[in-house]
Amino acid sequence: MADIVSADVRSRMMSGVRAKNTRPELLVRSGLHRRGHRFVLHDKRLPGAPDIVFPKHRAVILVHGCFWHGHECGLFKWPKTRVDFWRAKIETNQVRDATTHLKLLASGWRVGAVWECALKSNDTGKLNSVLDKCHEWLLSSDPELEVIG
Repeated sequence: MADIVSADVRSRMMSGVRAKNTRPELLVRSGLHRRGHRFVLHDKRLPGAPDIVFPKHRAVILVHGCFWHGHECGLFKWPKTRVDFWRAKIETNQVRDATTHLKLLASGWRVGAVWECALKSNDTGKLNSVLDKCHEWLLSSDPELEVIG
């Protein structure tokens, strides 16, 4: 099936997709800030320039978009056009994610991942639950956290 918009329009639309300061990332950041946590954003000194860095807790939280990172959940489905391109792109992202995760752990950082599907709800109780998990993890000594929807 052909794309319903021209290549120029699709290009403009895709250029508007942000890599930083996405809505899920802002939800996590503001919620954890309200819970008293202070952080650094996108620290380029660390592998992968993690989304949210908590130096006090020697922890990072990565906020993953389900489509871009190939999460097998209800929000992800493989595109029907340019299948080879998208499969290669998403698989490359997954390999990069895994490498970054291992490098952070190896350098003594604790690594948390919050998936977009965990935040996709108008239910504030669900959002608070995700933020509570992150807050508790930051105060713990657990090396890893994954929050999925």
